[in-house]
Amino acid sequence: MRLVGNIGLAVALAAVVAGTAVAIAASWGGAYFLPGAAAGILTGAAALLRHRGGRLRAAVAGLAVAAAAVVAAHVAGLPAEPGPATALALAVLVGSVTRVAPVRTVAAVAAAGLAVVAVGAFTHPGWSGAFAVTVFGALAWAGGVLTGGALRLLDARRLAAVAAVRRDERLTIARELHDVVAHHVTGIVVQAQAAQLVARKDPAKAGESFAGIEAAGAEALAAVRRVVGLLRDEESADPGAWGVAAGPERIADLVSRFERVGPAVHLQLPPHEDQWPAEVTGAVHRVVQESLTNVARHATHASNVTVALSEVDRTVTFRVADDGAGGPPGVHSGYGIVGMRERVEALGGTLSAGPRPGGGWQVDGTLPLPGPGPVAG
Repeated sequence: MRLVGNIGLAVALAAVVAGTAVAIAASWGGAYFLPGAAAGILTGAAALLRHRGGRLRAAVAGLAVAAAAVVAAHVAGLPAEPGPATALALAVLVGSVTRVAPVRTVAAVAAAGLAVVAVGAFTHPGWSGAFAVTVFGALAWAGGVLTGGALRLLDARRLAAVAAVRRDERLTIARELHDVVAHHVTGIVVQAQAAQLVARKDPAKAGESFAGIEAAGAEALAAVRRVVGLLRDEESADPGAWGVAAGPERIADLVSRFERVGPAVHLQLPPHEDQWPAEVTGAVHRVVQESLTNVARHATHASNVTVALSEVDRTVTFRVADDGAGGPPGVHSGYGIVGMRERVEALGGTLSAGPRPGGGWQVDGTLPLPGPGPVAG
């Protein structure tokens, strides 16, 4: 793309130099066109080489050539400078610096370019064609500054968009790893604690507990491998569906695994759960998973847990509640609730978490289903 642009610029500069030379030869005669043509070629070369030697260096070189041409034209009685070719090259140089340089540098280069054009106007008062040359130079200067400024804004917006995407990717990865690691490691810790009690009371049954720990560790490994595989798979561009396959048995499997280390769960599932989009299924799964992980970690005295999902008027409603003694200590300082809320709000939903009036902890939320569809109760 840069090569094509430079070829186009070279062709345009050559055409302007040739056209200006013909016009001066026809009106002034002789070789009066040579100094202006030389200035145009030199500033044009600086513009074409601006990416190799540095934009600022190229701009300074071009401005120096243009200023020297203005002085020479005034002293030797030559046609007005900066000529059209020089003005065009200066516009490219000033615009190039305006796009990338610090604000102070941009202001200095732009002011120098405007000064060259202005001084050129005052060195040829009343000369035929001097006014047209000055107007062309001023318009070229303004076009270079405006074009460079516009490209600068576009670059800034593009960088901001890339930064936002990277930030969202980091948050998604952090949420996913937190959900997977915290959930499975919590199960391993709880089963290890239970195994210690069983080993003291009935060593013969300790083997069953260790088998459960082994199974939980294998599940944790599989989950981590699945997350890593999805992160490496460029085709898995939908973060909302990461780690979750659609289907009603997913929540049921999650609850069944939790019941091996925690209290009984009263599960309520809607009849159309398998028809939800992958991003909704993924978000609900992660909310339920994190909520059950918090129950296992903090609500140690809970005897009953409710997981209730429903769909009414294209809106999914979910609730995870336990009857433990109060809510998870320090829950607001961790990443679990924050991650759940980010997942849900990213899909246009709401989530709240807090202590229940009768004791225990409760997580409530809603998620809208995209597009029209049948109403399910």
